[in-house]
Amino acid sequence: MKNKKLLVAVGLIAAVLVMNFFMEKDQQTTAEKKVAQDIPTVGVLQFVSHPALDTIYQGVQDGLKEKGYDVSKKQVKIAFQNGQADQSKLSTMSQQLIDQKPDVLVGIATPAAQSLANLTTEIPIVLGAVTDPVAAGLVKDNQKPGGNITGVSDQAPLKSQFELAKKILPKAKTVAILHSSVEDNATVQAKSAEQEAKKLGYEVKLYPIPSENEISQTIQSMNGKVDFIYVPTDNTMANAMQTIVEAANNIKVPVIPAVDTMVVDGGLATISIDQYQLGVESGKMAADIIDGKSKPADTPIFVFDNGKMVANKKQLAFFNIELPEEVQKEVTYVDEEDAK
Repeated sequence: MKNKKLLVAVGLIAAVLVMNFFMEKDQQTTAEKKVAQDIPTVGVLQFVSHPALDTIYQGVQDGLKEKGYDVSKKQVKIAFQNGQADQSKLSTMSQQLIDQKPDVLVGIATPAAQSLANLTTEIPIVLGAVTDPVAAGLVKDNQKPGGNITGVSDQAPLKSQFELAKKILPKAKTVAILHSSVEDNATVQAKSAEQEAKKLGYEVKLYPIPSENEISQTIQSMNGKVDFIYVPTDNTMANAMQTIVEAANNIKVPVIPAVDTMVVDGGLATISIDQYQLGVESGKMAADIIDGKSKPADTPIFVFDNGKMVANKKQLAFFNIELPEEVQKEVTYVDEEDAK
């Protein structure tokens, strides 16, 4: 009888322990779900993969981390989509991001930002690398955007870039501006570059192209007509920089690109905005919006007012160019070998 009572007691204790285990587990699951729901979400749409935009995306993540939103510590969730330069995918990807009800969206490159803007006027959007937000129809005014959009401009220091070209290519008189004809951002930059180049006395020839397939043939047609090629921060051109350099080297014409990553890929030299810092600023903006410290409507577009001078040693040697002493004192070399 005593043994029977003992077994019953043991059974009851075991049942209580099992019930407590499942109750605690259920409470833990509920708590985990609540924590997951409390973690903010940042939706990121990147137009295409190439070194400049990939660097910006890394900067966005690190900018969020600086503000206390570390993905690795599950302090924030990043929903990422990459259009891989396919315009037809951007709208679908934008809707997928919006459906996740993110706290803020980040559009890396003008086509991505425009796609997000076309689908929401409520969710805050941070522009990562949009040269002229007003011309792109994204904001009313850079100082007072007035809607759900603000961000960071990747506007290149054009005057400084052409002044650098004067110093390292003193005999050059004619510049070709090679850009995509299907990107609004590229067209805006090409026109601005044309104006700055003319101010410094260059004869300018514009070469808009509809696709990467036209690059080699277009550059070949420049043979004997231009002294150097300028390439803006154009996603199509950046993605095809190595093709551009190969074709330009074949006709012995140096390339002055707009950003440092394009110098790594074979551009001669430039004065560049730091693409990583551009991303960091975008990430910080997104964090401030999450925290309620700022609103896009009254947050001015961030524009960098300086850049860094970079050059490619291999290309300098190929064209037998020796940098002036004043340039040598400031330049950083970013050859492919040095970047690895």
